[in-house]
Amino acid sequence: ASCLPMSIIIVGVGPAEFDAMVELDGDEVRISSRGRYAERDIVQFVPFRDYIDRSGNHILSMARLAKDVLAEIPDQFLSYMRTRGIKPSPAPPPYTPPGQPVQTQI
Repeated sequence: ASCLPMSIIIVGVGPAEFDAMVELDGDEVRISSRGRYAERDIVQFVPFRDYIDRSGNHILSMARLAKDVLAEIPDQFLSYMRTRGIKPSPAPPPYTPPGQPVQTQI
């Protein structure tokens, strides 16, 4: 799956040990299977228990969890695009509402 344009997010819930999930995350060492190494890191794992706010502020807990869960997605996306030599298209012209004069730059 590491050669596909995808990211996998895993949130560990409960008191279990998540050593296998941490290994799967691949932040420290690139994972391999049958001698073949993953092309890139596509897995983000976070244990939910690390984000429970002890003061009971669930909104703060969820915001911190979301921030960390999504933190690696931009780099994972960019690494996929770079390895394939895919460059962004030029930005389209700004939107002009109907009935408004179109401004051109010279």
